[in-house]
Parts: sequence; structure tokens; C-alpha cells
Amino acid sequence: MRLDLFFAAALTISSLGVISTDLRAEQGNIPVDLELAFVVDASGSIDDDELYLQRKGYADALVNPRVISAITSGFLRSIAIAYIEFSGTGSSQISVNWTRVYNQSSAKEFGNKILSLPRIDCFGGNAIGEAVALTVGSIEDNQFEGTRRVIDVSGDGPNTLAPSIEVVRAEAVGKQITINALAIERPSMPDLPEYFKRSVAGGPGSFVMKVENRSAFAKAILRKILREIADINVLDSSQSTRLN
Repeated sequence: MRLDLFFAAALTISSLGVISTDLRAEQGNIPVDLELAFVVDASGSIDDDELYLQRKGYADALVNPRVISAITSGFLRSIAIAYIEFSGTGSSQISVNWTRVYNQSSAKEFGNKILSLPRIDCFGGNAIGEAVALTVGSIEDNQFEGTRRVIDVSGDGPNTLAPSIEVVRAEAVGKQITINALAIERPSMPDLPEYFKRSVAGGPGSFVMKVENRSAFAKAILRKILREIADINVLDSSQSTRLN
């Protein structure tokens, strides 16, 4: 290839990058390495103690030195996160809005907001589809521009209400959003990890992790967030199921 053509092509690519950045700035979008939404079960099957353990698991994971290191090792050294809780129809809400996390202090502030949340109304059923649909809309409309976009669903039961989680998942994947899932196993639902694999998770590199009991929840959340932020496989095959 002629050097003059090479440098002309390089200049064009560089200019396109500047134009893209300028457009994001004009639109108010803040570039980040990852947009990561936590979609968390707060339905009636989750008692108050369990709800606290879930929230503390997320709050503690975010300030873990390994997570902070993963965040600050990215090209843009920051991620955007949101915390969504769901129960039955009409209860899904963005409990802690989209926030840029870039160091220990910003991660701790976000975690404190999670821990201070009041409990949402616990209507009957699990509206996972509704919660994921709400989250997809918030990813599309927030003020961030992520290199990757991931929804992190955790729950102890299947979707039991409209809309269909399979339909919502297809829409999310069509928008280049990956959905991962954490299945909190209960004796009454031994097949929940397979259900989450079949009906909830989707998109490039998506995976499902299972938690066998509440005492293991915090550790599982940490490993899951690390994998999502670093975009690498930090789990062994006994703890997660990779989807192709």
C-alpha cells in the first residue's frame, strides 16, 4: 500500500473518531467502557433479610478492590451503572439511576444509595419481562455511551407475567444489549438455572450463574460483576454456563 494512501486513510479514520466524539458531546452522552444495569428480584418470595443480603452483596462488590481495578483498567477508566428492582406488574422501577463509577468513592456512594432504598411494593408474581423492558428503555435514553451494554438479572423464580421475557430478550439483543442471569436456587425450583439459560440470558458472550444458597450470594455477585466488567471468563464450569 502506498504511504500517502495509508496516511490519508489513517487521517480519515481519526477524523471520524473526532466527529463521533463531538456528536456524543453534543447529544450529552458521556463515553464509558460499559453500561451495566442490575435488575434485582424484590418480589414476595424475597423476605426482608434476603433483600438486605442482595443489596449488600451488590454494594460490597462494587467497592471491592478487584472491581475497582477492573473498572479503572478499561480504556475509558469508567463504567455507568443503574440498579433496578422488580416484583409484580407495575412495580419495576429504577431504584438508583444511571451513575458514572470511576473510583472507590463513586462506587461507595452508589452502594450506599442501594442500601438506603425503601422496599418496593410486593405485588404477586415475577415481572422479569417488564423489568428488562424498562431497563432496555433506560439504556437507550440515558446520558452514557458504552462500548458494551449489559443487563444483569438476578432472581429466584421464572417470569410469570406479561410481557414475555423471551420477546423482550429478543428486542434487547437486537439493540446489541447482552443479558446475563444469576439464578438463586430454591428447593421448589431446581430447574431455574436452565430456565434462565433458555429464556432470560442472551446476546454475545452471555452466561448464567447459579447460587445454591443465600450465604454464597455475595461471592457470586462479586465474581459475576468482575466477569461483566472485565469481559473475561473468571468462572469455572461448575459455577456458570456459557451461552454460544
